[in-house]
Amino acid sequence: MNNYYLTKSKYSPYWQVIYFRNGKRTTKSSGKKIKSEALHFLTEFKEKLNKKKVIPKTLYEFEREYISWISSTHSKSYLDRAVKLSFRMFKEFIRSDILLADISVNLIDRFFSTTFLRAEYSARLYLKTLKSAFNTAIRWGLVESNAFAKIKAPKAFKTFPAYINESDLNKICEATKEEYLKNLFEFAFLTGARLGEILSLTWKNINYSERTILISNSESFHTKNKQDRMIPINNRLAEILSSMQPSKRIPNDLVFFKVYGVNLNSNFVSKKFKKAVRSAKLSESIHFHTLRHSFASLIHQKGASLTAVKDLLGHQDLKTTLIYSHLSNENLVNAVELIGTSKKNNELFSTNAGKIPIKLNMN
Repeated sequence: MNNYYLTKSKYSPYWQVIYFRNGKRTTKSSGKKIKSEALHFLTEFKEKLNKKKVIPKTLYEFEREYISWISSTHSKSYLDRAVKLSFRMFKEFIRSDILLADISVNLIDRFFSTTFLRAEYSARLYLKTLKSAFNTAIRWGLVESNAFAKIKAPKAFKTFPAYINESDLNKICEATKEEYLKNLFEFAFLTGARLGEILSLTWKNINYSERTILISNSESFHTKNKQDRMIPINNRLAEILSSMQPSKRIPNDLVFFKVYGVNLNSNFVSKKFKKAVRSAKLSESIHFHTLRHSFASLIHQKGASLTAVKDLLGHQDLKTTLIYSHLSNENLVNAVELIGTSKKNNELFSTNAGKIPIKLNMN
């Protein structure tokens, strides 16, 4: 059987090119009705395909080049917690270096299935991250297609993210010995800032006269969406910052630190927070990121629009912010009570003449 040949079917007036790619039979219309013209098209088509030969590259080589390439546009936290972690877990699964062209759908399927049984969230993260990386590999001419894109993850169960109230926060702070960590936890609760943003914050980002905090990009730190944003300082936050401010404030000094001039490690802070949560006997579902979610949930419940929440959190897309729009159980109860008290509340239900006029007092 030839690798390329022409054929014609009753379903199309044009000659079709039949060829095999990666063992798969593929059809391409020549757009030509005359066979001599179709043969000319076939010759040019074969030449174009032959020029698209992939560059042999191993997984380890690609990982180094890919991480080097995105390091200038992505935060260190994303590189460590998503990209490097995903590559490492995939390499540990296959236990050897391998050519990118030899990474099959079957291999990825086994990797994802095995990981999914152990850690559903992690499996989704690895799949999403490696899929993105291999899209770049296609652009670089290293692979013809993205095998990761052919894996479909099971639909995730939708659950409300955990959040805490001020009483819970007080319990966590009471269970924390270090004063700088207490301030850091409360700062996160009152601003909704990400941990990486907080740990990179310097005193020049604090504007007392305008009562604002500037979350900004610098040479050593990039926000998740590469955009600066302002967060207002409320009275409680002003008290915390005032108590922390040194007598001689140096603009480039870190706001939060254990050792002067040395950035706190995000894993260290997260583990300290989790330890305090457990000491306070609160839910295991509470993590440091819960502070950010709590800020968004509480200000939205107090009346802030989703657009305002989006801007304060620094989201690019309002769809991301929608996860913060859920109501607390108390608000759900209040909502149901609006339709549950019959005639006592402005004759809520009336069956006069078969009609049911509804008068809801939404104030």
